[in-house]
Amino acid sequence: MKIQSHRDLNVWQESMDLVEKVYLIVKNFPKEELYGLTSQIKRSAISVPSNIAEGAGRKSNLEWMRFLYISLGSLSELETQLELGVRLKFMDDEVILFEQIKYIRNMLSRLIESLNRKND
Repeated sequence: MKIQSHRDLNVWQESMDLVEKVYLIVKNFPKEELYGLTSQIKRSAISVPSNIAEGAGRKSNLEWMRFLYISLGSLSELETQLELGVRLKFMDDEVILFEQIKYIRNMLSRLIESLNRKND
């Protein structure tokens, strides 16, 4: 199957699903965290599919890879912030969410490897 746009990428679709789940979870965070941890979590979650999309729209694989690396960084940031939410008892240990993060990280890494091989 030929990729027409970022919407065709499974990793983009998975990361969009992750954003939806994150938004549902942070609704239950304390109101005083609205401009703190809640805002940071949303921002890093949104960054993952946004950077995949932006990179896919670039002309070269090297540019695309740069945005995929940014997505990986945002994913690690999100994982850390969610772990903080668990430690602060703002949320339960959402194993499914952490498994999805791991799955998306794996998909991003494989996509980067694939693009890297095309540049060799």
